[in-house]
Amino acid sequence: MPFDPGNRLIAAIDAPGRAEADALVDRLEGVPGWFKLGLELFCAEGPSIVRDYVHRGRRVMLDLKLHDIPETVARATARVAGLGAELLTVHPGGGRAMLDAAVRSAGATHVLAVTVLTSLDESDLRDIGARGPIGALVVQRARLAIDAGCAGVVASPHEIAAVRAIAPPGFLIVTPGVRPAEVAAGDQKRVMTPREARAAGADLVVVGRPLRDASDPARAARAIVAELA
Repeated sequence: MPFDPGNRLIAAIDAPGRAEADALVDRLEGVPGWFKLGLELFCAEGPSIVRDYVHRGRRVMLDLKLHDIPETVARATARVAGLGAELLTVHPGGGRAMLDAAVRSAGATHVLAVTVLTSLDESDLRDIGARGPIGALVVQRARLAIDAGCAGVVASPHEIAAVRAIAPPGFLIVTPGVRPAEVAAGDQKRVMTPREARAAGADLVVVGRPLRDASDPARAARAIVAELA
């Protein structure tokens, strides 16, 4: 069955606990098609919040960036699949065998390999001993994800075109580092507007602080959805 991207907006629910997460979700008034639950919230609330959000009909991207030996990642991925999250992130730095293990254990969950964090630039790559330039590293990791059978990758807007050029049909590109033109980039170093990201070929875009910090999150979300359309 073809993947349904919905309205293509993933709202990052960056909250310290369930009460704050629910408050933000309520303020978004059901506008985003997806909700991304990340490390802070998962560490605070555990699997129950994922299970409950799915039960309430919310489409969930669980952003854990799993990176461990293949057996551990396989077991963790199977648990995530049991929660009903549709998207799960893993780190390709764990290698081909780890990605293979995640894909084999994912069931109906779509495994996304995170290429290079949008908070990193070329100098950061040098600091961690990674071989750049960033664009080449993203493409290399995207090829690894494709070969392992991952459903897609997470990549900044600036690498979308290069990934799309090597990707098979239906391969998902999920894009963080998206900011409306009037919003400051913050600690994101490789950004585009929602319209630019979609025009470049993003399937889904992840937006966090521009929604969380807006005076009217639902209105801000509607504006982004209109750009993506």
